[in-house]
Amino acid sequence: MTMRLHASLGRVLDDLGGTLLMPAYGEIDAARAVGGVIIHDAFDETYLPPRALVLGVGVADSQEIIKLLGELRSADAAGLILRAPLPADAAVREAVVRSGVPLLTLTRGASWDQLAAMLRSILAEGDVGASNHESVGGIPAGDLFALANAIAALVNAPITIEDRNSQVVAFSGGQHETDQGRIETVLGRQVPERYMKVLTERGVFRDLYNSTSPVRVDSVPTEDGSPSIPRTAVAVRAGDEILGSIWAATPQQMNAEHLESLQDAAKVVALHLLRLRAGADVERKIKVDLVSTALEGGSNAREALHRLGLADEPVLVLALSLKDDDGTATPQISAALTGESQRLSNAFAMHLSAALPSASSALLGRVCYGLIPAPGTANESERRAERIAANFLERLGGRFNAAIGIGAVVEISHISHARMSADRALRVASHGRTGTNVARIADVQMDALILELRDLLTARGDRPSGPLARLIRHEGGQDGVLLRTLHSWLDAFGDVATAAASMSVHPNTFRYRLKRAVDLSGIDLTDGNARFLAMLELRVLLRDEGHTSPAPRR
Repeated sequence: MTMRLHASLGRVLDDLGGTLLMPAYGEIDAARAVGGVIIHDAFDETYLPPRALVLGVGVADSQEIIKLLGELRSADAAGLILRAPLPADAAVREAVVRSGVPLLTLTRGASWDQLAAMLRSILAEGDVGASNHESVGGIPAGDLFALANAIAALVNAPITIEDRNSQVVAFSGGQHETDQGRIETVLGRQVPERYMKVLTERGVFRDLYNSTSPVRVDSVPTEDGSPSIPRTAVAVRAGDEILGSIWAATPQQMNAEHLESLQDAAKVVALHLLRLRAGADVERKIKVDLVSTALEGGSNAREALHRLGLADEPVLVLALSLKDDDGTATPQISAALTGESQRLSNAFAMHLSAALPSASSALLGRVCYGLIPAPGTANESERRAERIAANFLERLGGRFNAAIGIGAVVEISHISHARMSADRALRVASHGRTGTNVARIADVQMDALILELRDLLTARGDRPSGPLARLIRHEGGQDGVLLRTLHSWLDAFGDVATAAASMSVHPNTFRYRLKRAVDLSGIDLTDGNARFLAMLELRVLLRDEGHTSPAPRR
């Protein structure tokens, strides 16, 4: 497999410079390759691939900057991006020179998340699949930023390429020379809602999508009342399907030559968008196959992990799924769950790649599995994965009712065991037994075993027997106070004071109830086997009924 070559620092500045990024201190080596995009975390050890471009989110103090530059020097980082304005400190400039790491600034008002997404779009980091050396219309296939710059040069105007939802797919340089509306569009990767409303009311989108020629769009009032620069737009089509549009900021009416160039450019953009869509489908299928092969273990797992870039160190598996998928859904609900699972999987893939660029993930059935490298100790790697998982679910903001299981760290020869342990942890988290939606198998081994025993006994049709069955029959059900008294005593390891407190009763009252339970059931509490059997039946056969847990302390 041939991996796509990473872009250079010069390419990043060509595409984003002036609009989002500005060089601040240090010498820019335009030919220096960029090996990845990393968000710096001051409270956690960050894995840095070679030639990483580091986003210093929240780093503003001079001493913090100097310390971070020292760390990046040994990591051979390609550059450090900080929020503008930078402190006017000679020590910072000296640190930049010593480290050899150029310092760039992110325009105020721009989003770090959007910058990270744009950088990864430019770098095409971690693509899986065939080589992309082929070109479409003289531009490398799928390289929409290079295409946007080429079109801008042809029509002599800054342009954006947008999809059907007016989300910015790519843009050319020179956006800072346009107007505030265009700057907002580029920074947010989406046409602002107020402009969308005006354009819709004017029927601009209707005219645009009904015409095969460029359409002149009059200026739109900005928030301060000043007019924006007029636009010239053309729809991007593939047959009868509208794929998107190209928007050029043109103060003056375009001449015939530029209009023809814009119309021809739309055909080339259509080919690139179709190529990207087809390539994304192929790459997704390849990645699913590789992740699936790796998780199955066996002789092909090492090769699959090697192609995913994970063959040189221990790995850890995460399992993510929706919590309300019980396998009994109707076809309509099942289709909806599949769509929700795919959207959840896409979001998880983006989150993982932001946290650990070498991670890979794929949706297999209704479960999305993430494979991440596990350098350092097993506990450190599992805790890091736990933080990443918890942060992801927190960012979902309640849009998905999901849970994540974290398996054990293993060598690649035992990766199938890692998947099983992640599945077991996921099941515990999905059943709500941990009080959280993230579970490490190291923390929930007992709960996982209980669920597995429950499956076995339920499949055989086993029910409580012997003393426990007699006590249930006497109390007329499984919610009796004597049954809960026995459970509390067993949980407290025979400590009457603790057990009584858990049920909020006096120790003498508890002793009376316990003696009554023993007399009616015939259980011998001095027999270790009898105690173990009672505890097992209470936890495995009755636990999910919600009646055997001790009453909460008042």
